[in-house]
Amino acid sequence: MTLEAALRRADEASDQALETLKKLVAQPSVSTRNEGVQETATLLQEIMEAAGISTRLLPTGGQPAVYGEIAGPPGAPTVLFYGHYDVQPPEPLEPWHAPPFEPTIRNGRIYGRGVADNKGQHLCHILAVRAWREAVGELPVTVKFLIEGEEEIGSPHLADLVRVQRDLLRADLVYTSDGGMHPSGRPAVYFGVRGLLYVELEIRGASADAHSGNKGNVLPQPAWELVDLLHSLRGPDGRAAFPGFYDSVRSPTPKEQTMLQEIPFDRQSFLSEHGLDESSISDGADYHRRLTFEPTFNIAGLASGYAGEGTKTIIPARAIAKIDFRLVADQDPDAIFEAFARAVAERNPSAEVRRLAATPPSLTDPSLRASETVIGAVRDSRNVEPVISALGGTLPDYVFTQILGVPSTIVPYANHDEQNHAPNENLRLDCFFSGIRTTLHVLDALRDLPAKDAS
Repeated sequence: MTLEAALRRADEASDQALETLKKLVAQPSVSTRNEGVQETATLLQEIMEAAGISTRLLPTGGQPAVYGEIAGPPGAPTVLFYGHYDVQPPEPLEPWHAPPFEPTIRNGRIYGRGVADNKGQHLCHILAVRAWREAVGELPVTVKFLIEGEEEIGSPHLADLVRVQRDLLRADLVYTSDGGMHPSGRPAVYFGVRGLLYVELEIRGASADAHSGNKGNVLPQPAWELVDLLHSLRGPDGRAAFPGFYDSVRSPTPKEQTMLQEIPFDRQSFLSEHGLDESSISDGADYHRRLTFEPTFNIAGLASGYAGEGTKTIIPARAIAKIDFRLVADQDPDAIFEAFARAVAERNPSAEVRRLAATPPSLTDPSLRASETVIGAVRDSRNVEPVISALGGTLPDYVFTQILGVPSTIVPYANHDEQNHAPNENLRLDCFFSGIRTTLHVLDALRDLPAKDAS
C-alpha cells in the first residue's frame, strides 16, 4: 500500500533526515535581534524545494514567511502546515553542554537552539512530503506550508499576512506541530489555545526617589498605592474582582468534562516537579479545567525602589507591575483591556495602564470530521490513544480559526522535557522520526476528508 511504501522510504532516509535537521539548526535565526533570520528563510526554501515543494517568500512588515505548496489529486482536500523558523536567544550560554548552534547528539537526543522549537517539528512535515513523493509520487492531498519568522516575538505581522493572502492560504485544515507531548509520554492532539493580554501598570509620585525619613509622611507612596490597587482588583478566592472579566467565559460541555476526566494526571509528580508540599488542585479534571477552560490574572513582575543587598531608605518615585491575562474561548482581548482600564481608573485615577501585547484565544470543535480524522491518524501511527485537550499557553492559532475560518489542530512531536527557550534545548531522535511517520499517517487519513468542508 502507498502509506507503507512512504513509511519505508522515511525509514530508509533517516540518516539524510538527521543531516538536514543538523544543517537547519546550525543556522542561527534569532528574531528578537534579527540574527540570521533571512539566511534561515533562504535555507528553508532550499530544503523544501529539494523535497519537491514549490516555494516562495511572502513579505511582511518584518521577517518574511516561507510559503510552500504541492498539489494533490483534483478535488482533494487541502492541509496547511504551520510552523516557525525563528528561535529564542540562546543565552545564558554557560549552562549549554555544547555551543547552541552546533547541533550535538548525546544519549539519543539532538541538542541545539531551535531543534524542538520549532525547526525539528515543522521539518517532520517537509520530510514526510519528501518521503511520500519519492516512494509513491502524487500526494493524497494538496499540501501547503506557512512557516513564519516572527513567532518568538509574538507574530506581529502574521494576522495581516493571513488577511492579505487569504485566498492563497485557503485550506480545509491547519495542522501545527509545536511544544512537547503529554508528560505521560502519550501523544496529544490539542484543539485550542488560550489567548493573551499583557499590560503594564505604573503609578508615579515625586519626581525622584526621596529620603524616607526627611520626606516620610509628606510625599506620595507609589509602591503602597500599587499594592492597594492590585489587592482591590483580585478577590480572596484568587479570581479577578472587576466587572466584565468573566462575562464571556463558557463552561465546559458534558463531552468536554468527560475529556478532562480522561486526561492522565499524577498529582504527586506535579507537586514534586514544582517543589510544592500542597495544592488546592483536587484531581486531574480540576487541573486541566483550570489550565484550559479558565482565564488567569497573573502578576508577571513588580518593580519599585531598592531590592539589592543591605538597606537603602528611600520613598520610591514610581512603581510598576507587569500583568498577563490568559484568556479562554469567546473572551476578547480588547474588551478585557477596556474593562481592566476602567476598573483601574475608578480605583486610582493617577495610575497609567499600558497595553503591551494581545492575542485572541482559539478553539476548534474536536467532534468535527477533520478533528476526528487527525485523532485517528495519530492513534494509528503511535498505537496508543492520544490525549485530547487544549493548550494552556498561547499560539497565534486564531489567525487560522477566526481569520482564515478553518479548523486547526496542534499535534506536538517533541519530548515533554524538550527544554525549549532554555539552555540545552533538545529533541529525542525517536520523537523526530516518529513525527515524520505520524505526518505520513495524517496525510494518508486526510485523503477521505471532503474538500472545502472539514465538518
